[in-house]
Amino acid sequence: MLQQELSIAGITETGSLGIMHLRHFWSRIIATRNGQASAKDFTHYYDLDSALLSVLRLSVEPVTRYLYHENPTFDQFERWIIDSTGNMPRPEWVELFNQNVEKEDNSHAWRPPSEDLLTDEDWAFWNTNGYLIIRNAVSPDDCRKTTNLICSHLGIDLHDPATWYNSHNDRQGIMIQLFHHEQLEKNRLSARIRRVFEQLWQRNDILPSADRVSFNPPETKSFPFQGPDLHWDVSLQQPIPFGTQGLLYLTDTAANQGAFTLVPGFQHRVADWMSSLPEGKNPRQENLHALGSLPIAANAGDFIVWHQALPHGSSPNTSSVPRIVQYINYQPVRVEIQPEWI
Repeated sequence: MLQQELSIAGITETGSLGIMHLRHFWSRIIATRNGQASAKDFTHYYDLDSALLSVLRLSVEPVTRYLYHENPTFDQFERWIIDSTGNMPRPEWVELFNQNVEKEDNSHAWRPPSEDLLTDEDWAFWNTNGYLIIRNAVSPDDCRKTTNLICSHLGIDLHDPATWYNSHNDRQGIMIQLFHHEQLEKNRLSARIRRVFEQLWQRNDILPSADRVSFNPPETKSFPFQGPDLHWDVSLQQPIPFGTQGLLYLTDTAANQGAFTLVPGFQHRVADWMSSLPEGKNPRQENLHALGSLPIAANAGDFIVWHQALPHGSSPNTSSVPRIVQYINYQPVRVEIQPEWI
């Protein structure tokens, strides 16, 4: 596409896919790419951006890479979406998204399940610690199939440690840029996983993310701990709004096996901790393990969900076998986002 002055489309404008906000998303990314706009002027749309990508079954990295590298027309972008995912977006998700684009409030209906997944003990644990382990969220067979998919994609033989460190274009440290496969989607749509998010959000109008997977092999001299270490994926401007994140263990995972690690209960302490830091200190550069980090051991098929205010990350794998996970989250179309990134 020739670089020319580009007006930012309205959020209700649609194209051939009938999805609101998509033309707006494309036009402002292209305008930012071409120096005609600034990304910081559009932070209030980030919740819609996230929900839009969920509807499209895409993740932010490949989308922004395509838009910045190829500078496509809007028609080319819509065709690329279908070519990338192999499917048209689900009509019911498009309808749900479009209904929420213009809403001025965050009102919603809540139909509690006929049988609660979360017990009173689960709720008490969540309210105290800010995370839960949902046992047997996905079957052992589905975990095996997903593990085989990831290993096949990377050219890895789990019985041959020499293959665990193979180079691959989709490897970014322990993160694997693998998003689209019917098995990955089956795991995302697990009834138990969806139900826990519905109960935590207390609403039914939530959408699943289309996130990546991870392969974390044991450390070696040539493959030291890759991270990510403890961090947040949300602004630390106070108060941090309610939000969730989650991952599925695809193999039995011991505490020393690069286990997912977090700081339990920190959603209750983060505001006081932030205010206690000396002026000018970057909270993201502090020793977050000193806050009381805990590696979470669990079995294949167990799902961990946590409050986004908790510092979290991977950990060094000092065992003899890899840790393999899939990242899964659900959230509504409109969520609260702090305007300033801290």
